[in-house]
Amino acid sequence: VQLQASGGGLVQAGGSQRLSCAASRRTFSNNGMGWFRQAPGMEREFVGAISWRGDTRYYADSVKGRFTISRDNAKNTVYLQMNSLKPEDTAVYFCAANRYAAAATTREAYNYWGQGTLVTVSS
Repeated sequence: VQLQASGGGLVQAGGSQRLSCAASRRTFSNNGMGWFRQAPGMEREFVGAISWRGDTRYYADSVKGRFTISRDNAKNTVYLQMNSLKPEDTAVYFCAANRYAAAATTREAYNYWGQGTLVTVSS
């Protein structure tokens, strides 16, 4: 069971970045997926979540209207499109698969985690 996140890097404030998370078929099958992030010295926090069918999405208030989570089940991949990036978005971003088909906003719902990809937003 593996999750591989990619797409991080250095971006200027106001710019965009798209993260991808490739999952093994077993991980992806019938699982809700989510993105979390962790800034230095901070707790890991929820960013966005999407249900198995993609018909339900949740976002943290801090990213609502700027970030979009999506998934391609044929490719076993979930994406996080990040627009209008701010320096406070700087963090390591983690993708995760939860125990259920529904979208979930709490860390406890997730039982598989990727290794994280660093996004740095310069001012």
